[in-house]
Amino acid sequence: MLVVEAIVVVHWLLTIWAGTIPWIPDSYLWGNFTVLAMGVWAIAQRDSLDAIIMFLTGLLLTILTDIIHISIFYPRQKALSDTQRFSSGMAIFSLLLKPLSCFLVFHMYRERGGEYVFNVGNISVGRDRSAYQSIDQQDAPHPFSEPDSKPAPRPY
Repeated sequence: MLVVEAIVVVHWLLTIWAGTIPWIPDSYLWGNFTVLAMGVWAIAQRDSLDAIIMFLTGLLLTILTDIIHISIFYPRQKALSDTQRFSSGMAIFSLLLKPLSCFLVFHMYRERGGEYVFNVGNISVGRDRSAYQSIDQQDAPHPFSEPDSKPAPRPY
């Protein structure tokens, strides 16, 4: 669980640093802090699949919104101050870390028992476990075997 905590702390720090000067709009800060609140929820409820999937979905959405925010509001002056360079660099660094964070959060989701099933109408992506048979069950008798014949030896 330390992974989710580290992700939340790192992205919180990078978001704070990205907002040190008002070059980026408040919607960037609100979006990222809302997703980090979902991360705190995922930390608080360690067994909740809803919390971790909401955190993952929020991280994926903020990748898109961060690209839009940074591309529209990046300072266009030829000579940026050190504070502007640092602040925009932290926003870009946070954006670059988010795919790795999504990968790690997805693995936490799988560890909590989540499955990656995606359904759109008749199209389904994911694991179909209906054909699996438990290894704890005994083999059923063969339907075409004769009752008085000896069973075939099992290969080991």
